[in-house]
Amino acid sequence: MSRLPQALVVLAVLALALTGCAPSNAADTVEPTATGLEPQTLSVYAAASLTGAFDEMAALLERENPAVDVQVSYDGSSTLATQIAAGAPADVFASADQKNMQPLADDALVGPATLFAGNTLRIAVAPGNPLRIENLADLARAGVITVLCAAQVPCGAASAALLSNAGVTLSPASEEQNVTAVVTKIASGEADAGLVYATDVAANPDRIDGVTPAGASEVVGHYPIAVVAGSAHAEAAQAFVDLVLSPAGQAVLAAHGFLAP
Repeated sequence: MSRLPQALVVLAVLALALTGCAPSNAADTVEPTATGLEPQTLSVYAAASLTGAFDEMAALLERENPAVDVQVSYDGSSTLATQIAAGAPADVFASADQKNMQPLADDALVGPATLFAGNTLRIAVAPGNPLRIENLADLARAGVITVLCAAQVPCGAASAALLSNAGVTLSPASEEQNVTAVVTKIASGEADAGLVYATDVAANPDRIDGVTPAGASEVVGHYPIAVVAGSAHAEAAQAFVDLVLSPAGQAVLAAHGFLAP
């Protein structure tokens, strides 16, 4: 073989090698997430009592979809509903009652709402129950500092119904805008007792103790969830709702003490 053909063969081999080493299109190297969700931040507005369960739910969705960042804002359902009605950029709303969801549905500000959990009330007291508070009437005892949720908050409405059913009238030292604030006041010693959800007692075993009052099973809070209308992340929002309603999501809720819807 002459030198010229040999040189051509060498050049051809080099060309093939360079072609094999050439960078591919960046899009071809990006692996889709588990459900095909693109990078985005999902904003979930949820009742304060859902904190532990929804923190886990957010982590689950992020694990299945690494490109998605789930940001959950917790507060009283009435506060969150007011913010959504005013145009807050929420993608999902999970309320602790249907009362605060319904006005948003009536104004077409949310899609179809689905019940996903239930909850009942407990009397929350300091660890060890030093004042020996055993029933609802004890909350009205002289010298007992009792705090409740405000009437417009789901736990406040449920508390009013429970006290009314028991024929107990009391003047709380304060009315809080969410159930977390009631827990905080009792845990810090600012109050002696209050009415919170069973799930709040379960979530704070070292901070408060719980007493089950008579009639608690007759006052059940039902939690609805919906995608907010006009969400810029509607697919991811629906994926979060689907997760909450799925067997995996329901198992998380049950582990945190929530009742089936």
